[in-house]
Amino acid sequence: MTARTIRAEINYTAPMTQRPRYHANDQSRDVIDLDPRTVPIIDGRAEPPSLEREGFALVSHRSKVADFRTPGAQETYRSEIESLLRAATGADEIVIATPGLFRFGEKSPDSGKHNNSRPARFIHIDVNDGTANDFSRASAPIDRTVRRAAHFNVWRVVTPPPQDVPLALCDARTLAPEDLIEADAVFDQEGKPDWSFTGLVVGAAPRHRWLWFPDMTPDEAVIFVTNDSDPARPHCVAHSAFDNPLCPDDAVPRASLEMRAIAYWLDEASS
Repeated sequence: MTARTIRAEINYTAPMTQRPRYHANDQSRDVIDLDPRTVPIIDGRAEPPSLEREGFALVSHRSKVADFRTPGAQETYRSEIESLLRAATGADEIVIATPGLFRFGEKSPDSGKHNNSRPARFIHIDVNDGTANDFSRASAPIDRTVRRAAHFNVWRVVTPPPQDVPLALCDARTLAPEDLIEADAVFDQEGKPDWSFTGLVVGAAPRHRWLWFPDMTPDEAVIFVTNDSDPARPHCVAHSAFDNPLCPDDAVPRASLEMRAIAYWLDEASS
């Protein structure tokens, strides 16, 4: 296998005098000062990462769903992701509280035509500690004591390789608390009131180690942690879409599906 470690541009966030804010749909309303940097991005197929070390992993996972947009596909896929995460993490319970989210590279006619359907072009982490704790409490089993809660994102492509807009992921061991900047993630769906929670954007640091997975297929998925309550585990994985410099111009535009879940480790029920 030929390693495809590349150099590509990703967008950090520059120091700001006001709180950053980004929107799911109307990006003209964003308040964020981007700090583009060209960085090496290591071929994760050649140097496979793990959930226990870097905080993310590529797994083989063939779904029974042939077309993820058909009626009933979400229900089937949700059950598959619950089983996948239970096997990958050893958690006692997996809760998926939201439907899967489709995103489309900018060359796709579907990009921006659906709610929250553009790839995120800046480095971010889906939730900060406060948001993660709120979501964990809201979905926690009511009859058991939670020993640990971890938030995961399961990301897969639904188009063939190569990907023009793949995903870059940062080794969680190379992130430091001072790199993380709280930001408002605003969900601005037409016809509905805006709502938001606190996520994180990331300031540049040369210690960051970036990886990607070239030529993903729909029979693979990337699992990555976005928050973990156990301080001994990888805490969160920063990530961003980027332009693949190796991709030919005539490649099928990337379409992807992500499913977010919370895993719970529980104490034994008292008798």
